[in-house]
Amino acid sequence: MSLNSYGHLFRVTTWGESHGPALGATVDGCPPNVPLDEAAIQVWLDKRRPGQNRMTTQRNEPDAIEILSGVFEGKTTGTPIQLMIRNTDQRSRDYGDIAETFRPGHADITYWQKYGIRDYRGGGRSSARETAARVAAGGVARAALAALLPGVEVRGYMVQMGEKTIDRARFDWDAIDRNPFWCPDPEAATEWETYLDWLRKDDHNSVGAMIEVVARGVPAGLGAPVYGKLDTDLAAAMMSINAVKGVEIGEGMAAAGLTGRANADEIFMGPEGPEFSSNHAGGILGGISSGQDIVLRFAVKPTSSILSPRASIRKDGTAAEVVTKGRHDPCVGIRAVPVGEAMMAAVILDHFLLDRGQTGGTRGQIGPPAS
Repeated sequence: MSLNSYGHLFRVTTWGESHGPALGATVDGCPPNVPLDEAAIQVWLDKRRPGQNRMTTQRNEPDAIEILSGVFEGKTTGTPIQLMIRNTDQRSRDYGDIAETFRPGHADITYWQKYGIRDYRGGGRSSARETAARVAAGGVARAALAALLPGVEVRGYMVQMGEKTIDRARFDWDAIDRNPFWCPDPEAATEWETYLDWLRKDDHNSVGAMIEVVARGVPAGLGAPVYGKLDTDLAAAMMSINAVKGVEIGEGMAAAGLTGRANADEIFMGPEGPEFSSNHAGGILGGISSGQDIVLRFAVKPTSSILSPRASIRKDGTAAEVVTKGRHDPCVGIRAVPVGEAMMAAVILDHFLLDRGQTGGTRGQIGPPAS
């Protein structure tokens, strides 16, 4: 039984471990004749790459992508695309002290309970390093979307670090790429930098985060009722990311505090079709995209590997105190931003291909027929 794949028609299988020789992804179902080369994927991997600033792990990996198959003369062939990223800066010796001990808050113990074997060097498949393969596959999805749905844009950013949140009145799309947190609030980004420096250097601790991902230009009609919902697959995709503990779409959990009048996105007829007064639904109604922006948020827990001592047990059941050495993100949410973008792109492309296969793009008429 293989549980290392996601997607329906655009299907991705990731492989490899944090401290193995390489990791990567096999992408099957990408349409042919999509312009694609390594540079088109590398630009997204560079957003996720570790060691870019002091706010992330100092593991220094170039994350250079290699395309081994599925592309000929700069275009996809419609056959499986094999992507590989070589690991070059492993320090497996940093993990020798936890070979027999379980890190609190980490998947060490559940991997051992399930399989009776675990790769303690960085966590193996449970390591966030696995997400590099997702970002590479997302680069393929973005290239396909650019060819098939050129109006679609996917962008992610951090809206919360620990208890510190952005002020949406200061939201600035241009600020996202100007700070190490992908934060749309420049003032919050400055505050977060001071806070994370203290947390990392003085408190020897880590902190969680909330990421928001928005897809603009998604046409109405993607997704299907009940079991093929677009939001079902989006939620599953985000929950599969390492360290994610919660996902919400649109108003999300806050919808429980609203009345029907407050939550309703009123509909009006505009010059180019339906328009909505608001977007509490996050661009998805009944599992099907409405044509509005798709808005999704996911919560990332604090990194489990920290220098502060914590109580745990060894494999033999004896008590232990754990201090995790090595190079780790004080806030793994920072590098989760490009991962969330990649998963959003892959799911939207997958549902576009599913819809094209089922309906051929046919849509119900709203308003008078064109003359």
